[in-house]
Amino acid sequence: MTTIQPVGTSPYQHYVYAYPHKSAYRSLPDRPALRSLWADQDTSALSLYLHIPFCEVRCGFCNLFTRIGAPDGLTGAYLDALERQAGAVREALGDSDPVRFATAAFGGGTPTFLTAPELGRLCDIAEHAMGADLSAIPLSVEASPATATADRLAVLAARGTTRLSLGIQSFIDSEARAAVRPQRRADVEAALTRIRDSGIPVLNIDLIYGIDGQSEQTWLQSLEAALAWNPEELYLYPLYVRPLTGLDRHRPDPGPDPAWDEQRLRLYRTGRDHLLALGYTQHSMRMFRRTDAPQHSTDDYACQTDGMIGLGCGARSYTSGLHYSFDYAVAMHEIRGIIDDYVATDDFHHAEVGYRMDAHEARRRHLLQSLLQAEGLPVDDYRARFAATPHDDFGTQLQLLTDRGWLADTPSTHLRLTPEGLAHSDAIGPQLFSPAVRAAMAAYERK
Repeated sequence: MTTIQPVGTSPYQHYVYAYPHKSAYRSLPDRPALRSLWADQDTSALSLYLHIPFCEVRCGFCNLFTRIGAPDGLTGAYLDALERQAGAVREALGDSDPVRFATAAFGGGTPTFLTAPELGRLCDIAEHAMGADLSAIPLSVEASPATATADRLAVLAARGTTRLSLGIQSFIDSEARAAVRPQRRADVEAALTRIRDSGIPVLNIDLIYGIDGQSEQTWLQSLEAALAWNPEELYLYPLYVRPLTGLDRHRPDPGPDPAWDEQRLRLYRTGRDHLLALGYTQHSMRMFRRTDAPQHSTDDYACQTDGMIGLGCGARSYTSGLHYSFDYAVAMHEIRGIIDDYVATDDFHHAEVGYRMDAHEARRRHLLQSLLQAEGLPVDDYRARFAATPHDDFGTQLQLLTDRGWLADTPSTHLRLTPEGLAHSDAIGPQLFSPAVRAAMAAYERK
């Protein structure tokens, strides 16, 4: 049975980078053993994610699980805990044959907050403790301009990094300050020079539209400044002002802002059209790839895939029956406490916090992870997995999207969003959340 949820008036409701969101997770009273969770899973093409919850500064828009700075010894203690967790997870996988990793990523936070020797140790944990051959699989690493130093980049390049994602957000210094992101363009350009000199084959640049004071002219200036580096990938993000972030503290009125919504839509379309005209291919609302760029790995929303192992206190792991992690928070005091608890943990053999996935949630997740990609959802893939079609399970909701002009009226072989549908991805995704997930997210006590 499907439930119609109101689409609402704003195209910017929720960025669906994972379903269900961690605010729907709850403590697991039975603390299931990892060995039982992974006993019947396909381990032939696992994804590995290592989370580093440290940044040199926290941007005004950021609600990621990260803390500013680290007291002496904390990063080393965190890596010790990460290694203990890796040992427990590898033990839980047991003698599964085969256990292979198809992709790896280091995220955060800012992984390059770690020193060059600590980054080497992080790679060792992935390779020696988990068994991921980083030289043979795609490895993506997130960085900031200030931490993309030559010694760190040399370690990452030598260990097989294939993609470096640099959060810049704006090349205009005044816009960076408005987003509470202290940086100078000269420092950004110097970091980009070091990245290109490192030889890492795929450079991704993150930019944000909708910043206070930003115009179409300055947005295009930032795009052109990024394009001067011929990046293989560009992510264009709409600015969100989320609860408990720096920008939220200075927001006079948290209510609807139709004028801001229209500005963000206008800037999105300007950026999209500019990149498409220059030979970039759109892979999702946010992701654009140069047509001649080397293929890195799966596209946006890859974190939706079953068979993901996340290490670190902010990382998720996905089995077919349970998504699990550690506690979730946004406020700095709470995050510090969770990191301290993680560092002090000796026993990582059980799942502590998570969301149990039933057959209905699995269908929604498959629909979401495919429909929000530009290439869409092959109906035969859905039918092969669930012995039904998407219209059987979500016909009324899909018809509503078609009526709004957001879902292409295509043959029954494929479901694909229209260009305007892609532009409204952050409204379409939340519309497809289940009532149970929606209720759990609404009941979550934000901290």
